Formats: sequence, C-alpha cells, structure tokens
Amino acid sequence: MDSSNYRLVNSASELAAAAAELSEHAAVGFDTETTALDPYRGRMRLMQFSAPGGAAYIIDLDRFRKGDGTPDRDALAPLRGLLAAPRPVKVAHNAKFDAKWTKRQLDTELGGIFDTMLASQLVSAGESEDRHSLAAVAARYLDETVDKSEQLSDWGGELSATQLEYAARDAALMLPLRERLIELLRRDELVEVAQLEFQCVLPVACLELAGIFLDKERWREQLAIVEKRRAILAEELQVMLAEESSQQSFFGPTRNDINLDSHVQLTKALKRVLPGVELPNSTRNWKLQPLAAEHKVIEVLLEYRTVQKALTSYGENILNEINPVTGRIHANFHQIGAPTGRFACTNPNVQQVPHAVEYRRCFRAPAGRKLVIADYSQIELRILAHVTEDKGFIDAFNSGADLHRVTAAQVFNTPLEEVTREQRDFAKRLNFGVVYGIGAQRFSMMTGIPLTEAESILARYFQTYRGLDAWLRDAARKAVRERTARTMAGRLARFNFDAEDRQAASLAQRNGKNMPIQGASADILKRALRLLHDRLKETTARLVNIVHDEIVVEADAAGVEEIARTVEEAMCAAGEEYVTRVPVKVETEIADEWVK
Repeated sequence: MDSSNYRLVNSASELAAAAAELSEHAAVGFDTETTALDPYRGRMRLMQFSAPGGAAYIIDLDRFRKGDGTPDRDALAPLRGLLAAPRPVKVAHNAKFDAKWTKRQLDTELGGIFDTMLASQLVSAGESEDRHSLAAVAARYLDETVDKSEQLSDWGGELSATQLEYAARDAALMLPLRERLIELLRRDELVEVAQLEFQCVLPVACLELAGIFLDKERWREQLAIVEKRRAILAEELQVMLAEESSQQSFFGPTRNDINLDSHVQLTKALKRVLPGVELPNSTRNWKLQPLAAEHKVIEVLLEYRTVQKALTSYGENILNEINPVTGRIHANFHQIGAPTGRFACTNPNVQQVPHAVEYRRCFRAPAGRKLVIADYSQIELRILAHVTEDKGFIDAFNSGADLHRVTAAQVFNTPLEEVTREQRDFAKRLNFGVVYGIGAQRFSMMTGIPLTEAESILARYFQTYRGLDAWLRDAARKAVRERTARTMAGRLARFNFDAEDRQAASLAQRNGKNMPIQGASADILKRALRLLHDRLKETTARLVNIVHDEIVVEADAAGVEEIARTVEEAMCAAGEEYVTRVPVKVETEIADEWVK
C-alpha cells in the first residue's frame, strides 16, 4: 500500500483546505501520533487522515501551538469542526486512544466513529480473542504486513521521512479495513451491535480521562489492618495444619510449617486433620466452600485466601497508579473484555476492588463533590424473564413481588408469608445460578446439600418455571447444534469444541445459556453509558467507574439530586430498549464514598 502520497499540513490555509476536502467524504481514515501514552503527560504531535482515492494529510500540531506550548484551539477550528462532526465517519483502530487525546488536548469530542479493533473483535466472536492489534487485523483481513518499529521512535523532535510515511500508512489502512469489516459485520448480522460499540467509545474515553479519586491515607490505614489480619490467619492455619517436628529444640518441639499456597501440601494437611471427611479433588475456593460451615480450618483457610488476594491485587502497588498530574486513578477499560461483551479493566482493575466497605470507602468524592452510585436491580433475571417469556418470572416482576421469595415458596412448598430468610437466600442462589447454567452437581457443591436433594430441588424449580426450562434446554441444544449464541442486540459468540468430548460439549451448553443473558446485560450497560454521556455533558457530572451492572458518577454536591434522577432515568431508558415484558429498575444512592 502506497504511503508516500501524503501532504504535510503546516499552515492555517493548508489546514482549512484539508478540512474542507476531507469533509466532503462519508468516511476518512484517522490516526494520531503522540509523545506519550498518557494524555496528561505528553502531547499530540501528528494527526493524520486518509481520503478515498488515496489522498492523505498529516497535520503537524506543533505548528499550531501557542507560546506556552498548548494547542491553539482557535487556529485549529477547522480541524476541531471536522473531528466533532458526525460525518465524515472517522475510521480508527482503538479509537478510544485517539478520542482521549482529542478531548484532552483539543477540547473536542470525536463524532462519528468506526473502530476497526472493536469491529474485528465482534467478527471474531471470541475465536481470536487476543489478536486484534492493527498488525494482526491488517494481516488477517487485508493480507498487509504492518511494520510497527517506528511506533516507539521519538515523536517530539524533528520528524524523519520514515516516521511520516509510517504515520500516513496507518491512516491509509483504515478505509480498506473498514470496507472489509463492513462486509463481515453484515454477513454475520452484527451491524446493530457494532453501532452500539462505536457509540460507546466516547463515553469510555471520557470515563478514563475523568478517573476516580483514591484517598491514599485511608488506603494505607486499611492495608495495615489487612496485613495484620493476614498474619493472624496464617498463624492460626499453621497451628491447625502444621505437623510437630521430630526434632526437639531447647524450648520444646518445633513445628514444620506448610506452604499455604501449595495445593499438594494443603491437601495432605487437610486429609490429616480432617480424617473421614470426603474432601474434593481440588482445593479451589468454590469446591471447599460447602465444608466451611462445619469445619473451622476450612473457614479460616477461605478467609486467609480472601485477605491474601486483596493484598496481592490491591496492596501498596495501587498507589503507584495515581496520576501525578490529576491525583486520580485513570484505569484502562477494555470495551470487549469477554466474548459476552462485558468490560474488563486493567492498570489497575478498579472493577474488582473488594466489596468490603473498608476498601470501597477509600474511593471517595473530593471536597465539594458527591458520588451517585447506581445499579440495575436483578437485571439479568429481568432479561431472563423477557427472553424466556416465563409466566412465573414475568408475573413476579410485574406484580412487584420479591422473585426470590416467590421462588422459595414454590421450591420449598411453603406459604409466601412463611418463607424464612435462609430459604430466600437459598432461592436467590438458585435463581442466579440458573443464569450461569449450573446443574445439580455444581448446585450441590455450592450449597453443601446432597446431590439427590439438589436434583430434586432443581426438578421442582423447573416445574415451577416451565417457560424458563424450555428456553434453557433450547439454548443448550442450539449451542451444540449451531455452535453459536446471540444477545438480543445480535452480539455473537462462537463455540469451538470436539463433539466427542462430553465435558467440552457441556461447557458449550452452559455458555449457550449464559451468553445471551450476560451479553444482553453488557449491551444494556453500554447503551446506558452513551445516553448518560449525552445527558450529562453540559453538567458538572462525570462517569468515573463501571462494574458490570453498576455505574458510578461524580458530580458537584450542589444539584446532585437532579444528577441522580438523570442517571436513573437514562439507565432505565437503556434497559427498556431491550427489556419490555417486565419493568427495568435502577437503584441509586448519593454518597461521599463508594459504598451503599
């Protein structure tokens, strides 16, 4: 692909002419080159566009800076207008990156986005999960080799002809990539969900730019408490599990401590201290959980692991992620982080901060600000009611009854008013377990009840919810027969497995039941993010975090009640675009800290 046919834009007249020419097209290739990855600690050096027919423009933003080094936004008015307009569509790879820099340094929100990375992820439908770099996508769909060696070169000084050609080439790839990906999106009926993803790019870019505030002193106080608790639990476990050494010391028998993180040593020790107890063949938490109520050593071990994981994942190192310019954490949200369409998060993973109040309270609103914490109420169960059209589910939600209580009454053959808290909790686990396609064996392990009793309870459950049973069976059969599953918006997941492998086929069945539900929840959240971005744009509110079905917004304390109403209305509106047979409910709370 020829990358030498480009024009370098260095003056106001050249910029105006380039913007006018590019504005005539339906779509243009778009890319940027920056001196850093962080828009708060670098500058955007180049912005490059490609037009149909092969013409390309490279805008050297250093030529449009004021005396203090900041971009001259007035001089860049033609460019800012081009970027903000819904047409031409800006075709970019990982457009979130470019959108963040454009918003931060040019104070312009990118309008009309086609993201070739997201499109590639949708088309692959989980089959090539980690291979969506520009080099991989260009090789796969265009049979083009992309040399990225110049990417790490110095973009802050005098630019070489090689650097300029590299910049032009990346932009030139965008239009042919879009054409090929549009063919595939249409073939696989993914156009609707692609639009959903593209419209979500800007809200996610702004979410990352806003960041979330972490109180360092509170965090360090919490770490000290947790480290002390870990030491106490570790000592308790060693007392319970370690063998006395045959060697004597001056002070009496010595102790042979075990490695608490070793499956082999742990299994051996548990068998020794729990003779006669049938232990699972794995020491994974969910397999040990049913034994915790009866055996103190298992209870202590599970608590130790919880504390250990919290310290490993969220220890002192999270403080290194606080941006020195903003004083906030700007995590990286991966828009398609799983085949279901759910987000993933890294650097750091603020989605998986422990739920304990002690951790969450460290994430707070700065002085004069408040947090609006909003989450969908039982959204996956409401989606399940909608797609299965099960009368019991629909009637429970439409009457305003407590679905878990209704389920408990049916399963335990107990009058509604006599359902105990334990029975309701049991039914709640059952309702949510069904969403994940659990069977009797897994349910038995989760609850600690005998397998025969688990089978009996599941049988009564599905006799109660016959529409749900029929839908789940059909979804499982379809996953094996067609090797695919879809959400209501059309998001696609493919399942590759050996039909002779019963375990692999069983996993495909579970995923076939789960993906349309969990995926629809992800689709609804993404639609909500776009609606919220548009409605909150002219307010003091900013999206600061998302966790599956929960959205956290930060706003000025004055007028926060109105912001909370807007958040609730937008989230409900997003849900109602997909779920119509039962009401969509959102619970909101205004707080100083990320706790409810």
